[in-house]
Amino acid sequence: MFAGVHTALVTPFSKDGNIDTDAYRVVLDKQFENGIAGVVPCGTTGESPTLSHEEHNLVVKLAVKQTAKRGLVIAGAGSNSTREAIEMTQSAEKAGADAVLLVTPYYNKPSQEGLFQHFRAIATSTSLPIMLYSIPGRCVVELKVETVVRLAEACPNICAIKEAGGRVERVTALRAKLPAEFEILSGDDGLTVPFMKEGAVGVVSVASNLVPKTMSDLVTAMSEGRVDDAQAIHYANQALFNGMLGLDVNPVPIKAALHLKGICEPRVRLPLVEMTPDKVEELKEILEKAGV
Repeated sequence: MFAGVHTALVTPFSKDGNIDTDAYRVVLDKQFENGIAGVVPCGTTGESPTLSHEEHNLVVKLAVKQTAKRGLVIAGAGSNSTREAIEMTQSAEKAGADAVLLVTPYYNKPSQEGLFQHFRAIATSTSLPIMLYSIPGRCVVELKVETVVRLAEACPNICAIKEAGGRVERVTALRAKLPAEFEILSGDDGLTVPFMKEGAVGVVSVASNLVPKTMSDLVTAMSEGRVDDAQAIHYANQALFNGMLGLDVNPVPIKAALHLKGICEPRVRLPLVEMTPDKVEELKEILEKAGV
């Protein structure tokens, strides 16, 4: 179901600080014009922590409407509150999303049993397919392999994971212990090739906001067994994948890059701030070298 590239969409903001729906449509349309399999509104890249519930619902509804069945809409619906995550999941289902992305609860540091009960409670509240999202660098806790296996066995609609822990060996362990139909996706553009070598089926991509065809070509090459072609794309864009995100915290660099392309404002919401002018100059050099 989730094979391919799914773009972790930015949420553009206008100069008055509100959601720029026109720019959002432009970014979204660009995805499906360039071979992207799906989009992920209201994830980390979409600045979900700073969206009100009303804005969150608006962005998901807009994504569903604009996508118009050209691909999947995987709505971010995670929270460190189980009740809130259930509410957002049910709202996404009502809005017509195809699936939800549920990040590991952050800040309150639940145990593995707590994580299991959290995700199971959400899974039983919806008929939507669920993609788990493990990103210990942001959430502190890691969803252990054994817990993922337990969830896959207990909840048929938990059928995928976005793995953003940065370790290839974890993909190997997940693939060895999970059923073949359970899908693993990379959560890092720069690790797409090594993760797919170990059994991942695609990527939830930040870079594809800017270079959707590049990411689509890379994942297609890997899916078709053209590893050398995929490696060539990876090496040609390594500075873009790693250098751009190394300039600042996501989604600050990708929004700045989209602004340089005239697609949306670089504006982010506090406590995030825009890139400094010297960092913008570094970003320009990275984009020029990558031919963007």
